[in-house]
Amino acid sequence: MNVAVIIIFVLGIGNFTMHRAVMESRHPLLRAWPGLAHPLGRKVAFGTEFLVLLLALMLASNGWPGFAFAYGIYTVCNALASWLMLSGRV
Repeated sequence: MNVAVIIIFVLGIGNFTMHRAVMESRHPLLRAWPGLAHPLGRKVAFGTEFLVLLLALMLASNGWPGFAFAYGIYTVCNALASWLMLSGRV
């Protein structure tokens, strides 16, 4: 198995964990967005997260290992946004 695929998979687990923590936090910013208040909106958000992960995994496994770096940047941005929301700084 390709190292880039393993890196993306592990980062994907972290992204889903952060995504779930933010969704369950009941942050006022999420309540202000009407689409996320509905259960279907949350499923769409998780589905979009899955599609991003799937696309990165497929591209990395087909000879584009640079997507591990791009997905790493995406994960850092998610981590920063999650930290800002969960710590109450936003």
